[in-house]
Amino acid sequence: EIDAAAQAGIDIVQIPAFLSRQSRLLEAAAGSGCVVNVKKGQFLAPEDLHHVAGKLEAAGGQRILFTERGTTFGYHDLVVDFRGFAVARDLGWPWVFDVTHSLQRPSGQGAVSGGTPDLAPMMARAACAAGVDGLFLEVHPEPARALSDAATQLPLESVEGWLPLAVDIHRRTREARAAERR
Repeated sequence: EIDAAAQAGIDIVQIPAFLSRQSRLLEAAAGSGCVVNVKKGQFLAPEDLHHVAGKLEAAGGQRILFTERGTTFGYHDLVVDFRGFAVARDLGWPWVFDVTHSLQRPSGQGAVSGGTPDLAPMMARAACAAGVDGLFLEVHPEPARALSDAATQLPLESVEGWLPLAVDIHRRTREARAAERR
């Protein structure tokens, strides 16, 4: 399936968090020639991704992204340890923050996941200040009608209001890091 995706012109192959340590899947994705985006498993520490990076690089992966989406904490919460962005930067590959999935509350509503999408602007700003390379957001014109992850989908018009500030924080953080290296 991954080879078919590459032949169809798909630019990014995403490895889901629960499959982020599956060697054969990682090797196949790396060999596709596509950008490989690995969502860090909720059970992994950021420094454990060096094993994943090694597998991808050994299989020929040259365009790799890692995405943080939170770590399991208790039974119904994900938390984001922003110190992990500094650790991940040392891997040498871009680090993306999945804002909306980090706000999930797995099984928080009984049979389905809940969420706290109202925290999205703050989490995005914090990630940009921590030095993340990019943001991933799931938006929908009517979040309650979304077929997947409705509890954390963001209304597009709300994102347009707060995203420019997060982008400005990102720019200022990059400038500050560049000045620190001089």
